[in-house]
Amino acid sequence: MDQPRRILYIDDDPGLCRLVEKLLGRRGHHVVTAPSGREGLARAASEDFELIAVDHYMPEMDGLETLRALRALPGCPPIVYVTGSEESKVAVAALKAGAYDYVVKSVGSDFVELLEQAFAHALARVRLERAKEEAERQMRIANDRLSALLHEANHRVANSLQLVISMIGMQARMVTDPAARLALADTERRIRAIAMVHRKLYTSENVTSVVMSDYLEAIVEELRNSWLSSDRRTHISLSADPIELKTDKAISLGVVVSELVSNAGKYAYPPEKDGEVRVRLFAPEPGQFQLVVEDDGIGMTPDLVQGTGLGSRLLSAMAQSLGSQISYDESHNGCRAVLTAPV
Repeated sequence: MDQPRRILYIDDDPGLCRLVEKLLGRRGHHVVTAPSGREGLARAASEDFELIAVDHYMPEMDGLETLRALRALPGCPPIVYVTGSEESKVAVAALKAGAYDYVVKSVGSDFVELLEQAFAHALARVRLERAKEEAERQMRIANDRLSALLHEANHRVANSLQLVISMIGMQARMVTDPAARLALADTERRIRAIAMVHRKLYTSENVTSVVMSDYLEAIVEELRNSWLSSDRRTHISLSADPIELKTDKAISLGVVVSELVSNAGKYAYPPEKDGEVRVRLFAPEPGQFQLVVEDDGIGMTPDLVQGTGLGSRLLSAMAQSLGSQISYDESHNGCRAVLTAPV
C-alpha cells in the first residue's frame, strides 16, 4: 500500500492479532483489533476504517455472518477474508458475499505480507470502481445535456416549421388560381408530415427514434381532418405495428404515406363514390418493415405510375433514402403500393 491506512482486523486469535498489529504498525499502518464478530461490527459502525480483515472461524458469529453484517453498514470499506488452508469453498462463499479478496491463514510474517498485498489489491479495485462510477456519472450528465439540447432543437424546428405552415396557409388564402392553391396545399401537407416528427421528438423521452404506429396515426388523422373540409368521401384506415425507426427514416416514410394517401384521395374514386384507403405497416421478417397503401378504386394508369411531377419525384427520392423503391401490385383490383426496407 502506498500510504498508511487505518485497518480493522477481526480475529479471535490474540496471538495473530498482536502479530498483525505489530508488523503492519511497523509499516506505518494503524491497526485496531477486535476479538469477535460482534465487537468488530460495533467498532466498524462507530469508527472510520479504510480496510477490514475478517477471520472465518470465530465463536458465536462466524466470519461469513460478520461479513454480511459489515457489508450492510453504510459506506463499508473493502473487506479481505481470512480462511484456513483447506477452505477454498469458504473463500468462494466469502467472495460471493462481498469480500474483495481472501488470504490463507498462517502464522508468521508471510501471512502479514500477503494480507498487505490483498489490502493493496482491494484498494486498487475500489479506485477502479470509483473511476468507473465517475465516468458513468459524467456520461449520464453528458447524455442528459445532449438529450435536453435535442429536445430544445426539435422544439425549435417544430415551431419554425409550424410558422412556415402558417405562412403557406396565409399565402394560399390570398391566391385565386386553383392550381396554385392546390400546389400550396400539397406543400403545406408535406411540411406537416415533417413537423410531426419533430413535435413527437420534443414531447418524447426518446429523441433519436420514432414509434411509427403513433406517428402514422397522427399523419392519417391530419389527412382525415383536411378531407372533412373538402368534398372527398374517402375513408382512411390504418393498421401499424409499433416499429421504431430513426428520425431520418421516419420522416421519409411519413412523407411517402402522406403522398400515397393523398394521391389515392384525389384520384382513386370518382367524386360521387365512397371509398377507402388502407394503410398497413408491419414487419414481414426481423430487421425489415413493409408499408402497403391500397385502395379499391379505378387503378393506376401508366402515366400516373411513371409520373414526372413533383409528387412522383418526391416518392422516388424518399424511397431511395430508405434503401428501397415503391412497387405497384398490378394484380390488385385498384391500386396497391408496396415499399419494403430495412429497419
